[in-house]
Amino acid sequence: MIDKTVANVTEACKGVSDGMTFMLGGFGLCGIPENAIAQLVKLNVKNVTCIANNAGVDDFGLGLLLQKHQIKKMISSYVGENAEFERQMLSGELEVDLIPQGTLAQRCQSAKAGIPAFYTPAGYGTEVGEGKESREFNGKMHLLEHAFKADFAFVKAWKGDTAGNLIFKGTARNFNPNMAGAAKITVAEVEELVPAGTLDPNDIHVPGIFVQRIFQGEVYEKRIEQLTVRKK
Repeated sequence: MIDKTVANVTEACKGVSDGMTFMLGGFGLCGIPENAIAQLVKLNVKNVTCIANNAGVDDFGLGLLLQKHQIKKMISSYVGENAEFERQMLSGELEVDLIPQGTLAQRCQSAKAGIPAFYTPAGYGTEVGEGKESREFNGKMHLLEHAFKADFAFVKAWKGDTAGNLIFKGTARNFNPNMAGAAKITVAEVEELVPAGTLDPNDIHVPGIFVQRIFQGEVYEKRIEQLTVRKK
């Protein structure tokens, strides 16, 4: 029986080093690999490139890595909730590549599928397209976008089994499935880890073939990014 479990986040992050490129799943603060991020902070890796939809907030998510200036470059779609990110970007301390959200997702998916590049109309005629090859399809101009190349992909699932099969819950089913399998090593942290064969195959969102290491995470804060309540 295939068993991809590791004892903890420390073992899951073995091989992580300075200068690497990481993919990190999640959308806003939903479905982010909290345990893996905390371990990267602890390891104090430097000059890393992070591919993520957003940069967390000042004191949570990828914001924790930004606080310690561990990130050299961010490749993201939306970063408006992080004041420290803005400060580092405007001061020139941080390299930033802002790309359309759909393009970000597809560049992850293409890496996962082994497709080196693809054409998309998103961003043509804007700053996004500067320096990129373009081509006309059906009377519409498209940009050539390349698949990402990453060393580690860190994803977070609701439930997984020892063979690496994953089930995501709610909005956490966003960039996590696209990134699982899109790097040399995919590390999955799950809220609940069960024996292989326990999960209904019809419920599995990502098959274990795309995962190299899996572990059961510890307590998740699951912070709400912006809490809005009505007056009584």
